Amino acid sequence: MNAAETYAACVDAVDAQNLRVYGEQRKADPWGAPFAHTFRFDPCRELDANLEIIASYVQPEDVLIDVGGGAGRLSLALARLCREVINVEPSPGMGEEFAASSAEAGITNAHLVQANWLEAEGIKGDIAISADVVYFVRDIVPVIEKLEAAPRRRVMITIWSVPPPYGPAKLFRLVYGEEQEVVPGHRQLLPVLWELGILPDIRVMPCPRRWDLEIPQTKEEAVELALQGRWLRPEDQPRARRQITAHFQELFAHSPEGYRPLWQLDERELLITWETRRK
Repeated sequence: MNAAETYAACVDAVDAQNLRVYGEQRKADPWGAPFAHTFRFDPCRELDANLEIIASYVQPEDVLIDVGGGAGRLSLALARLCREVINVEPSPGMGEEFAASSAEAGITNAHLVQANWLEAEGIKGDIAISADVVYFVRDIVPVIEKLEAAPRRRVMITIWSVPPPYGPAKLFRLVYGEEQEVVPGHRQLLPVLWELGILPDIRVMPCPRRWDLEIPQTKEEAVELALQGRWLRPEDQPRARRQITAHFQELFAHSPEGYRPLWQLDERELLITWETRRK
């Protein structure tokens, strides 16, 4: 298999496992309520070190294309640094959060294009960024090719060294009795880029996933933390609670700060970026 076929096989394996474990209960808008609101961040917040690195590539006259930008976690924070933000986002739920967040913050240079990236027409700008999106793309080559063609100057892709859906692998194995399939990450993406003749710069950024750093203070809070997320079917929560409670010592380490989850893997955000070949 070439790199693109290997990439697709990873997505197929995840989809097959999801169908087997979770069944066909798939919403028309899987990124909508109640999850969309959790991806909404204060657009006026101080930039963390990771976002400062991304911002260093942005110029005041730039049009920034945010591919799969969701509720605007990145692009709305960058809107004050550039001329215009275009969020190409297929999820209606995410789009609603993006519109509400930008309106509440008084941001007037951010616009939503409610469309799948490959179906969106006439999108041009200076920089295209895609954050935490490519894990879920089976046919990655046309997506990369359009990312390369749309911006005048630069493409930026951010992904985590441990892809987010793989975070609770130890919990998944405990509850469902099998290894969790892994969505494609940088190990699968970089060979695709190389086969396309793209040699990107790769930067390991300093901040961990800050919104996941809350350390539970009691055993009850620790169990509740383990039960959070999209990895667990609601009807499986009672069984999962029993399993997690029974294996508590394997899943959490007590420290002066609280109960530190041993199933959360060390991870860093990667910035994969290159200058476009568009004239």
